Amino acid sequence: MTLRTLLAAALPAAAVTAAVLPRCWTAVRDRREPGLVPVGPPIEKLAADLRRLLRLHGELTVSAHSALCAHRVWAVEAAIGARAIEAAVALGVPHPDPSAASSLTRTELSGLLNALTAAGLVLPGRIGHFTLDGRL
Repeated sequence: MTLRTLLAAALPAAAVTAAVLPRCWTAVRDRREPGLVPVGPPIEKLAADLRRLLRLHGELTVSAHSALCAHRVWAVEAAIGARAIEAAVALGVPHPDPSAASSLTRTELSGLLNALTAAGLVLPGRIGHFTLDGRL
């Protein structure tokens, strides 16, 4: 066998190996256990979103035009409820059904925010009308 024939036979195999090997390595490196796959956003993002939404809620409720933005307050409260439930799932805190996020009362939402704070989530002290004593 000549060198030319040997190269002609080995080149396709080398090309296929060069194309497939990086994908195989990535698949092996990125393989995770089925029980360890995250089910939602990171807790840091959930906490940041909750803090932002609570600040916005506070601004809207003390606004002079609160009658004009009542629908915005309701929408922000629904978003707070959705994020609070996601955070409760992530932290293992008892929570209402996720489909009920938009229908949580302020009392239920305050209780959920208090439970999240007790579980270690850092939220602002007094925001809007969710707390009476200035603490979450």
